[in-house]
Amino acid sequence: MTFASNSTFDVAFWFSDQALNENEYLQPQKLHRLLYLSQGFYAIAYDGQKLMPAVFVAEEMGPIEPTLFQAFANGRPDIEVELFLPSDVELFLSSIWRRFGHLKTEQLSKLTTKNAAYALALRKGPGTEILLDAMVATLKAETEKKAADPVRAPHPDARVLRTQHGSEVKVKSWAPGAAPGAAPGLK
Repeated sequence: MTFASNSTFDVAFWFSDQALNENEYLQPQKLHRLLYLSQGFYAIAYDGQKLMPAVFVAEEMGPIEPTLFQAFANGRPDIEVELFLPSDVELFLSSIWRRFGHLKTEQLSKLTTKNAAYALALRKGPGTEILLDAMVATLKAETEKKAADPVRAPHPDARVLRTQHGSEVKVKSWAPGAAPGAAPGLK
């Protein structure tokens, strides 16, 4: 199986750097929830392909990637990662960040722990792997149930603007002219 990024650390550092760019501290649990959602939605958008070579397991606190959990236990690890991800991966991660990055850790935890794939794995016991097929099926079903737009592979020229709450905004170009309701001939 091929992966869109060489390492799970590359994606984790991308999210960490994105948060730093916005003067936000990215809590470890929030990072794991974003990674989990990214892996699932990437597989939906790209016909089952994995975003990163990661395994997610169900723990009481929510889904985690155990290797990253250990590596980030004492803060951001000092390792070498790719500074620039492929452009399609960066566009995809940007869409995940726009959709979920503004949510608080507790909101993301609630969102991911209500996920049926996570619940099924946790019933088998903490540390049980959450299978990608189950993640995909659950995220698809939840997205369709809520009648929300799923995260899709972005068009290379696409630019979606969102409010601070994550809702899409329709933008029209400004056309100068008379103010609505103004008398003709007056400027």
